[in-house]
Amino acid sequence: MQPAAQTRLATILLVALTAVWGSTFFLIRDLVQALPAIDFLAVRFSISAVIMLVLFWRPVRALSRRQVLVGAGLGALYGLAQIFQTQGLATTPASVSGFITGSYVVLTPVFTAVILRERVPGSTWAAIGLATCGLALLSLNGLTVGVGEAITLLAAALYALHIVGLGRHSASGIATGLSVVQMVVIAVLCLVGALPGGLVLPSTPRQWGTVLYMVVFASILALWVQTWAQAHLPATRAAIVMTLEPVFAAFFAVTLGDEAATLRMVLGGALVLTAMYAVELLARRRPGELPAEALHHEV
Repeated sequence: MQPAAQTRLATILLVALTAVWGSTFFLIRDLVQALPAIDFLAVRFSISAVIMLVLFWRPVRALSRRQVLVGAGLGALYGLAQIFQTQGLATTPASVSGFITGSYVVLTPVFTAVILRERVPGSTWAAIGLATCGLALLSLNGLTVGVGEAITLLAAALYALHIVGLGRHSASGIATGLSVVQMVVIAVLCLVGALPGGLVLPSTPRQWGTVLYMVVFASILALWVQTWAQAHLPATRAAIVMTLEPVFAAFFAVTLGDEAATLRMVLGGALVLTAMYAVELLARRRPGELPAEALHHEV
């Protein structure tokens, strides 16, 4: 497959991934009322890790020691982000948490410029501004600064570092093995967070159905898709595409849930879509822009 085709496919897969992530808000809304959130994460990621190890142990064995360490580091970033975001939700309104978490779209290019010393074009910053305004309209109804908000901001920073790390170290040939290592580390971290209070398991077929959907689509396939796609997209571009998550969350909440569409919801979604379309259009007009995989030092 030609690099341009791989880039287009990576963008399409990331959009599909954000649709899956968006659907999870609607699906787990009732589940987390009956099951502690950290226990849900532990069950979800532990099952995912076991399945991935059984199915993909060969790609894991093919990784070098350094690649395993990279995967472990990336998994630690993502796992800690999940835990901090969950803990932040305990004292932070969901709408505010969604906006603060979405701030990774701003933090990603900042980390890219500071850590990787890569230049971020002005057009990308403009798209980031549009996406941030869209996120605010979609999810922000008020903001009080407290411990919960601070913890959630830390989660957003970790998500941004994970995106930057994947953009730097992921490659097509190691995407599967790298995904498995990340999943195992995420599962271990969530189990460590859940075990002190006793692990609570789902108790009804509906709850297990939600968990299995999260395992297959929002965990196993999602982590592989993100790892592979970011081997073919710059980190800042990937972050902007992934701001579609709250747009899909709002769509599923209206179409499958009991929420009503509002003007602010429509305007926020339109701004996020405009930002994503703009960054994609500008990328096509800059044929000299290299995807992330061309910048890698093979690990």
